[in-house]
Amino acid sequence: MTRKLLLVLLFLIAVKSTAQKDDSNFSLGFNYGFGSEFSNRNYTFTNHFYKVQLYYKIKETKHFQYQILVQPEVNFAEHQLLNFYFVKPETPNYQEKRDEYTRLKDVREYVLNCGFLIRKPIGEVCSFYVLGSIGPMITDTETERISKGFAFADVLAVGFTASCNKFQFDIRPSIRHVSNAGLGSSNAGYNTKNIEFGISYQL
Repeated sequence: MTRKLLLVLLFLIAVKSTAQKDDSNFSLGFNYGFGSEFSNRNYTFTNHFYKVQLYYKIKETKHFQYQILVQPEVNFAEHQLLNFYFVKPETPNYQEKRDEYTRLKDVREYVLNCGFLIRKPIGEVCSFYVLGSIGPMITDTETERISKGFAFADVLAVGFTASCNKFQFDIRPSIRHVSNAGLGSSNAGYNTKNIEFGISYQL
């Protein structure tokens, strides 16, 4: 993780050397986060993820800033069914599926979220914000809760940032919902609580 953050910082410094002196509405950043499901008796789900973030400031008023952002993400998760009765007897080959789904599984998710952010500056250094995002996702593993393949990831987050020159340091608690909108045979989905840490640079 430290090596990846260092590479991102070096890249941002290189961008600075070639960027115009005028302030830009674009910022580029990198986030790392982790989380788990809300407490329940049916399944376990833990995850950690990496995001590249491209921000664009669309408007600024006396009290608020409005930004849109694009967030390519790779999510690494572990999932296990705890309550095998979740797979009902009317499910084809239900006993085999119970045996399969109750094994611990590694899950990879590839996401492209697009979001809208409202930021409230606090002085010249700090700010708070609210963020909502949604985007398409590909998951590589079938579970009892979601089919393999196409799905959607929805995120609602709040955050706090501190700025130093053109760098911005970020902490972001969030709630995430994943489902496939009924496009697959299984669509119970996951609901997780997460926290992210990030750094971005104004281009």
